[in-house]
Order: sequence, then C-alpha cells, then structure tokens
Amino acid sequence: MDLFEGLGNEFAPAKPPEPKRGKVKKKAPPMVTPAPAPPAADAPQQPIQAGPALPAVPLRDTLALASFVHPQATREAVLGSARVAYEFKRGKRKTIGFLVGAEGLSVRAPRWVTLRDVDAAIQEKADWIIRKLLETRQRHARVEATRIEWKDGAEFPFMGEPVVIRLDPKHGFASVGGTLDEADAAGGPRILRLAVAQNAGPSQIRDAAQAWLMRQARKLFIERLDHFAPRLGVRWQKLSLSNAATRWGSASADGSIRLNWRLIHFRLPVIDYVVAHELAHLRVMDHSHRFWETVESVVPDYDLLRQQLKDEAVPRWN
Repeated sequence: MDLFEGLGNEFAPAKPPEPKRGKVKKKAPPMVTPAPAPPAADAPQQPIQAGPALPAVPLRDTLALASFVHPQATREAVLGSARVAYEFKRGKRKTIGFLVGAEGLSVRAPRWVTLRDVDAAIQEKADWIIRKLLETRQRHARVEATRIEWKDGAEFPFMGEPVVIRLDPKHGFASVGGTLDEADAAGGPRILRLAVAQNAGPSQIRDAAQAWLMRQARKLFIERLDHFAPRLGVRWQKLSLSNAATRWGSASADGSIRLNWRLIHFRLPVIDYVVAHELAHLRVMDHSHRFWETVESVVPDYDLLRQQLKDEAVPRWN
C-alpha cells in the first residue's frame, strides 16, 4: 500500500434513463470549436476542443485570464477567470473522475457520458479544480525556489534544520564521506564537511551529499521502525530506500517497507508519521477508518503532520 497524497476527486451525473417510447425530439449535437491555428509548422496539430456549456467571458476579463494547460490537452473550459486546457479520456468506469497533478487537470469519463454532461460536471467542480490547480502551481514554485546550487556553501534542511556544506578533503572521514559538526552555540546552521576536493564539480558534490544523507536516512528509519512496530503489534522484514518522485513510502503484506530517503529533510515528527503510516498498513491494507484509527493510536496528531508533509517544500535535487 502506497503513501501517495493524490489530488483526484470523483463526480458523475446519474446514468441516463432509458428513453421513453414514442417520438423523441432530437437534440442538436454539441458544437466543437477548434483552437486558433498555430503558426506555420511542419505537421498539423490536434486542435483543443471547447464544450458547448462554457460561459461567456467579458472582454475586460479575457486579458487577465489565468491559464492552466495540460501538455496532452484535448479540450478546454473557462472556469471563472481561468482558462483550463485539460487531458480528456474515456474508459471503462462508472463515474467522471478528476485528477489534478503536476501537469494539470486530467478528466476521465465513462463511454456513455455525453460531452455536455462532462462540461456540466467540470463547471460543477470549478471551484475545487481551480483551487487544486493554484495549490499545485504554488507548490511547484516553492520547490523551484529550493533548488540547490551544488558548491561549497550550499544549504539544505536536515531533519528540519539548515545544514551548510563545506568541502574539506583533508579530514580523515573519507570512508564515510562526511561528518556533521556539532550545533553552533550562536544558533547558526550546522556544517556538513564532505570529503570532496575544492575543485569538485556540482555533480560530485551533490552525489557526496546524497550518499551521506541516505546513510543517515537508513539509520534513522530503522530506529523508528523498531520503535513503532512493537507498539502497533506488527513486524517489518525489510527496508528499502526509495527515490520516487511522488511517493513517500509503501508497505507490502510480506513486511517489506519502502521509504523515500528525502524524508530526512523533514522534522522527526513528520518522519514518524510516515513510518507509522506504513507500519499501520501491515495491519490494515487500505485507508479505511480503521486504518486511520490505527495510525492515530501511535501518532495522535497525524492529521497535522500529514498536512505539513503536503505543504513543506522539499529541496529539488536535479
């Protein structure tokens, strides 16, 4: 079971009733308006379609429209003061589904649902969609602001506290790659001394820092797994460090636990929430009410920590 805080939601109109016998007045088919043609190119592009239920937008507002464009967009809608070009697909499902991810809005619909119903569902969920798109954009901006410039003096968080890199190849800790100085009495950031040459390139410095952090992460995760497992009445068998872009952890019924090493950037209470979350899955392999009660039994403020995990920006390593 994965720990993946998704942004999806479900909404669907009821399945249309069977038509009554007799003469039925046919409805005009929905209009499809192609997007303006792009500048001359080698190959034609697939136009983005617009549904018929889109509201009229005053001219003064069109100049200030926010724009959210999915790279695989095939349809678009105007939601309030925002233009949303979204990915649309049909499939074997019973409801219209919405997912807001890093690329934008994706909409999935059953084959029997009309485009008119899809447009109506999008308008119904407009506030939720715009809020999630704005949150995702803001989160991306925060992540970009944390991009690390790998050099002597680079800074990143370690267990919630700032750490500054110092290239120090003369120290005798080459076997472990680096050492973290004691806390500064003046309250300044701690110094991580890496056994890397002064003329090392960014990738060498980054790799050395990552190797040191992963060693610290494995050591701490094992300690916290051993702390929470007896309290939850479970046994874990194997720990693997993950480098996933979207998942903080996962658990398998055989007792295997995977934890993202980047959790080491967070404060210990947040790390404990993820550890307890995955161990709780060894008792309840879903996210039912019973599962959350299990997590709460060892991490009473899990809801607050879960929100911090969503909100706090993790340094961008690439």
